[in-house]
Amino acid sequence: MSAQNGTPLTAREQVEYTALRATIRERGTARVCIFAGGLVAWGALAITTAAVAAAPISSLLSLGVLAAIFESVFALHVGVERVGRYLQVFYETQPGERRWEHAAMEFGRPAGAATADALFTAVFAVAALLNLLPALVLGPTSSELIFVGGGHALFIVRLLAARAVARKQRSIDLARFRELREREGTGG
Repeated sequence: MSAQNGTPLTAREQVEYTALRATIRERGTARVCIFAGGLVAWGALAITTAAVAAAPISSLLSLGVLAAIFESVFALHVGVERVGRYLQVFYETQPGERRWEHAAMEFGRPAGAATADALFTAVFAVAALLNLLPALVLGPTSSELIFVGGGHALFIVRLLAARAVARKQRSIDLARFRELREREGTGG
């Protein structure tokens, strides 16, 4: 591994590189743990709310928790991707070196290869629909249905928007870090 200019890493650069790789590992693990633990907590809250509450609007409490879990997962994903692009631009500079971030980005999604949804959007969408069911069983008025259904619909729109942003993030972050590197290289 070498620094941006092709020279061996300084002690500080090596510490930074090691810390950032650890950050990627830890945040990746945290993302999955928050997702799994959060879904369990949301499920318990949704069941409790459905059993105790008598108003359709009460489903918004568990929807809020579901949204908070998703936003945590999304923030961790964005951070991991951004750190990866930083490492790609500032540390993976020499051809012939092992360059994980370059390889991961170039690998992409080959036809027929297994894919994973890093944001768990399908699971969150199903959870949102399940979260809405108790409110529907309570026989909501049309105003309640519009308000509660609208909240759930907004959450699903947020999921789709975040997924679309995440698909573009690597290339956007890569371009921005390259711009920063060029500015740094020109003394700007």
